Amino acid sequence: MQNNERLIRIIEKETLQLHNTDGDIGPGLPAIADVKALMQAIWDTIFYEGSCHRHCTGAEITQGLLTVYTRLYHLLDIAVPEESTGIPTTETAMRFIEKMHLIRELLLKDIEAILIMDPAAYSAQEVIACYPAVKAILYYRSAHAMVDLGIPILPRMITELAHSITGIDIHPNAKIGTYFAIDHGTGIVIGETTIIGDHVTLYQGVTLGAKAFSYDENGLPQRVDRHPIIEDHVTIYSNSSILGRITIGHDTVIGGNTWITQSVPPHSKITQKTLIYKQ
Repeated sequence: MQNNERLIRIIEKETLQLHNTDGDIGPGLPAIADVKALMQAIWDTIFYEGSCHRHCTGAEITQGLLTVYTRLYHLLDIAVPEESTGIPTTETAMRFIEKMHLIRELLLKDIEAILIMDPAAYSAQEVIACYPAVKAILYYRSAHAMVDLGIPILPRMITELAHSITGIDIHPNAKIGTYFAIDHGTGIVIGETTIIGDHVTLYQGVTLGAKAFSYDENGLPQRVDRHPIIEDHVTIYSNSSILGRITIGHDTVIGGNTWITQSVPPHSKITQKTLIYKQ
């Protein structure tokens, strides 16, 4: 009995302490379960053929879009209230819905790129069902679309959710072109200001990161372009690190386990053994 009373007093005291608004972190954070539910709805709507036990009808796709809208509106209402942005939550959610077909078009090109580069992939269905890259890229492309709409926090939560599921870490602010292929994928890191062109392939363990940070007068890292630019038709093999605001020229192959901190001209082949840039 005494333990119960003590427990009640502790809970009452901690409730007051935790409810103290000093040092408030800002608007409410979306629940992870709700973010997962949103992304499942986006997945099911983007890949509606695989989500239906039979041929999907227009009505079923419509229901999927409505589900995405409803879940996104709920999350925005918590994390990005209208009074903090001046943009109606309904408008933001509708603008995202208008991008769904574009996200699907990009993903189909990414899947095609994976089929072309990986002889172990026999069909689009196999790639969608079995390749973690597809989930990571879908989450990234959805999150990046939200970044373009000015949505804060939620895009990063989405890509970090993909990171926890797939081991592939893509910042939602990175810019990635068409026909983007990832093979295996575990351990890939793509930093915030990275720019990736078209027809680029990355293998597991690749890091597109920053070499060093600059700091402002308050000792905080400055938000400057600090990650690589990867031009078109580049392949980067496993466990290579490309660091700093350098450019990897088009039609280049970067061998595995290399450390690159200087720009590479087009049509190069870089290996661990030589690290000689060849045009």
